[in-house]
Amino acid sequence: MSSGFSGDFYGGAGWINTGRSTMMPMNNNNNSLKPQAQFQLPYSSQLSGILPDPSTQIVHQGRPNLIGKRSLAEFQQQQQFQFLQQHQQNQQMLLQQQQQQGLGFYLRNVKPRSYQQSSSEFSSLSSNTRHPLPVMQQLRSTQTGFLTPGIQNYSTGVQNRSTMGVQELLAQESEKKMMNCLQELEKQLLDDNDDEDEGDTVSVVTNNEWSETIQNLISPSPNQIHNQNKKLASLSPSSSTSSCASSTESPPITCPKQSLIEAATAISDGKNDVAVEILTRLSQVANVRGSSDQRLTAYMVSALRSRVNPTDYPPPVMELHSKEHKDTTQNLYEVSPCFKLGFMAANLAILEAVADNPLNKLHVIDFDIGQGGQYLHLLHALAAKKSDKPTILKITAFTEQISGVDERLNSIGLELKSEANRVGVCLYFNVLAIKVTDMSREKLGVEPNEALAVNFAFKLYRLPDESVTTENIRDELLRRVKGLSPKVVTVVEQEYNGNTAPFLARVNEACGHYGALFDSLDATVSRDNIDRVKIEEGLSRKLANSVACEGRDRVERCEVFGKWRARMSMAGFGPRPMSQLVANSLRSKLNSGTRGNPGFTVNEQSGGICFGWMGRTLTVASAWR
Repeated sequence: MSSGFSGDFYGGAGWINTGRSTMMPMNNNNNSLKPQAQFQLPYSSQLSGILPDPSTQIVHQGRPNLIGKRSLAEFQQQQQFQFLQQHQQNQQMLLQQQQQQGLGFYLRNVKPRSYQQSSSEFSSLSSNTRHPLPVMQQLRSTQTGFLTPGIQNYSTGVQNRSTMGVQELLAQESEKKMMNCLQELEKQLLDDNDDEDEGDTVSVVTNNEWSETIQNLISPSPNQIHNQNKKLASLSPSSSTSSCASSTESPPITCPKQSLIEAATAISDGKNDVAVEILTRLSQVANVRGSSDQRLTAYMVSALRSRVNPTDYPPPVMELHSKEHKDTTQNLYEVSPCFKLGFMAANLAILEAVADNPLNKLHVIDFDIGQGGQYLHLLHALAAKKSDKPTILKITAFTEQISGVDERLNSIGLELKSEANRVGVCLYFNVLAIKVTDMSREKLGVEPNEALAVNFAFKLYRLPDESVTTENIRDELLRRVKGLSPKVVTVVEQEYNGNTAPFLARVNEACGHYGALFDSLDATVSRDNIDRVKIEEGLSRKLANSVACEGRDRVERCEVFGKWRARMSMAGFGPRPMSQLVANSLRSKLNSGTRGNPGFTVNEQSGGICFGWMGRTLTVASAWR
């Protein structure tokens, strides 16, 4: 049997407009631009750049200002030519402004205006650089897929106007559709706020991210084009198998913990196919021989697979009761300071509670003695105690084996007696196999002059409570122990909300708790140590049982310290805070041996002593009476 606690503790986007402006309608009363009544243009052609040019009028002597005789087709071609010429001029002006300014678009924050469908206002809209019509024109020339079908249909209709003829009703409908599309697109691009104050005041908002986004839409950079082509190539069914991304590959895992939570969420929502796909990608970055994150990912993937498909991937249940698992758990208690210090804290709390016993008789009842390593430390502490009378220690170990002899416990008893004789402590070791309901001071052999202590070190969390069975074995045992009137009851448990917490919460808790445990093992045990491999295999079974199982199959039912306080109080116990001397002694022990490790912590909180790694509490020891 390991010497336990003696010796070395560790063991081995466009324009700028700097002024205030309003949209001013053009003057419709300019008679010099108005043609004769008999040649009045239809409503749809009264647009900026399409008004009649005086130079096209034929002047005859004696009859000035009379329109020459032209066919309807020639007249329409002339109007189309002027429209296209004006359109090219607008584009050239836009390009010159962009080259001079070289800046992104400035978004404005104004209340959307209601546009009147008049030729003068649309002329103002197309000539005022504060409004997005030039932007729409450039978008149409560079990002053809970006414009809505209404705008595309409008541009097509203008180009084919010579073949369509002058039809006022159709032209009006086309203009209305175009105006509605422009207004909607302007609203989306400029993000007008309906809640802003009324008025014509324009406030310019300089937003670099939005500016860059708009600029990228208008003229994407070569890198963006390359990246887009690369993505399209990766999604193409014709991609070769030697390419970096195949047609069936999903994005790589960048944050395993987040992906684990996503897989658990999919399982919770009944989307098992989605969960399986995520777990398949996670398995590519998992490695049981890699870093702590890789090891955690590997064990979590295995646990979630058991949750999805318990038939093909059965979760561990009976394995948690096997001798192999118990041995690996005891090895964890020996090598991890967070567990080892918890046992020490329980021993020191017992010694403090019975310090006033004049007869130096101590009776300890243990419901899960394990391999007995905890009591090696207790024997040495009793031997170091200065007293005129020798200390008598009696240990009663409970066993689940009702019939026959538990040879393992008998062997532990012999080793403890041998160590007690060596250090000068009188030890009596008993093995008791009775039902909890039959437990009493008489059947336990408790004498009147003995100070009774009950030790619950990593035992209560395995007992089912009211969430599992109406028998509520956990609370029943606590009430029975309270009836024994013990001097002190010690509780050492993992700080892990894994009992009544829902599935998603347990997954998140498991990632944090076991991730810290795997991290801490890197600081205490070499990766080449065969015991470490077995310890982590035991931890993987505990993790999988906590995550994948429900009901009675879930043996791992840890609680946080706050819930243990409430449960102990309901059973009639009151807290018995440990002294500052105990905490200081444990800190000293943590830093003893050949080396210390600042990653481990010892803190006092709410009457208990917390042991953790890198700021996360892993175990808590407390005392009650």
